[in-house]
Parts: sequence; structure tokens; C-alpha cells
Amino acid sequence: MAYPKTSAKGTMGVTVGLLVLFVLGASLSCDARKLIITGLSSKETTASDVSVLQINHQESEGEVKASEEVVRIGNVCTMCEEFVTEALEYLKENKTQTEIIDILHNTCSRLLTFEEQCISLVDYYAPLFFLEIGLVQPGDFCESVNLCSQRVIVSLPLSKGKCEICHQAVAEVLLKLKDPETQLDIIEMLLKACTAVESRVKKCKTMVFEYGPLIFANAEQYLETTDMCTAIHACDSPSADSHQALPIEKKSLLSVL
Repeated sequence: MAYPKTSAKGTMGVTVGLLVLFVLGASLSCDARKLIITGLSSKETTASDVSVLQINHQESEGEVKASEEVVRIGNVCTMCEEFVTEALEYLKENKTQTEIIDILHNTCSRLLTFEEQCISLVDYYAPLFFLEIGLVQPGDFCESVNLCSQRVIVSLPLSKGKCEICHQAVAEVLLKLKDPETQLDIIEMLLKACTAVESRVKKCKTMVFEYGPLIFANAEQYLETTDMCTAIHACDSPSADSHQALPIEKKSLLSVL
């Protein structure tokens, strides 16, 4: 999947805009300091003039801080877009898609009487999933999660690279998977998806209720025993971030069923 050039142009536009804001804020700050020094040296500055100049100085400092905050946000935004691009490139590879489908088929083989229906669902929805993934734009995604908004509060130091951000994202996903409310939301979503199976709606819902909890448990174990960040090339190698990397162990998503 080729990514549109608008993303690069958007990044360039943001960079230029940030530079303009920074220079403007700095120049206002310098002008305020010069006015204060000139007024003091001539001894003609009144108390009210000094107050006005101090207010202008504070406003200019505020603009400089705002521009610096935008620069920090821009860096996080760019990092997010690079990380998402890497992940999408990984998911669009035929080899990756085949591996994912194989894992799902292997999972279906463990569902006993529902194996045939499960395989049918995988074969029907997997291509649709990869098609939707192919339409995702890194810039739009990062904006949707508020990492490319000028109002976002950046809590990550700039020294943290996409590898560490990836590990933090995986940790967040694990927390969500362990959250009963999140599990309930996913179950409800799967039940709604069963309506698309037409004549097999009842069997589909039975599978959701019977195997949903097992899927959650094994999804957690899969993320805990697989270094996903290395797999999607967010991290160069396990040793490069060994103090943060998750244990690496090849294991099927539902291998413990």
C-alpha cells in the first residue's frame, strides 16, 4: 500500500508553521526586553509604562512557551506517524497476512464442532480486515488518538523513541484486555457481528459466549510472551531495548486451549 504524499506535505507544513511561531515568539520577547532597558536608561518610563511592558513581556514569554509546546507535540506526532507507518507496512505484507490467517485457522481447529463455521468466518472477515487496514492513513490515525493535536498534553519525554512508545502501547492494550468493561464491549461487538452470518447467527453467538473468555485469556498470554514491537519493526532488536522488551517466545494465539 502506497501512502499519499499529503502526509509528507502535512509534516513539512507543520514544521514551517512551528518555526514561524517560534521565531515570532522569540522576536516579541526580545522587543519587550529592549523596551524595558531603553525605558530604564532614559529614566522617563512611568510606573504605568513599566506595567504595560511587563505584561507584554509575559505575553511574549507565553507565546514562546506555546511555540515550544507545539514543537514537542510535532515531534511526538511525527514519531506516531512513523510508528503507525511501520505497523501498516508489516500488516500489508502477504507473508504477515498468511501467518495471521494460519493462526486463526489453527485456533478454529480447536473449536471442535464449530471448526467449519469458524473457518468460514475467518475466510470471510480476514480479507475485509486487511482491506480496512490498507485504507488507514497514519496521519489520520495519530490525529484520532490526539497525538497530532496542538491541544494535547505531552507526557512522554522526547528522549523516548518509538520502541519504548510501542512497549507502552502494548502494556495499555494488556490493561484493556484485562478490564471487564472492555471485555464486555468486545463481546457485544462480536454478537452484533454474528448477525452477518445469517442462518448461523445462533451458532455464532454460542461460540462468542463459549470461547470469548478463552480468547481474552490467550490474547493476553500471546502479547505477554511475544515481542510485538520487534515483529512490527518498531524496535531494531530485542537487545537494543532489552530492559523494556517483552520475553520472546513463538506461540500460537490460542496454543493453550
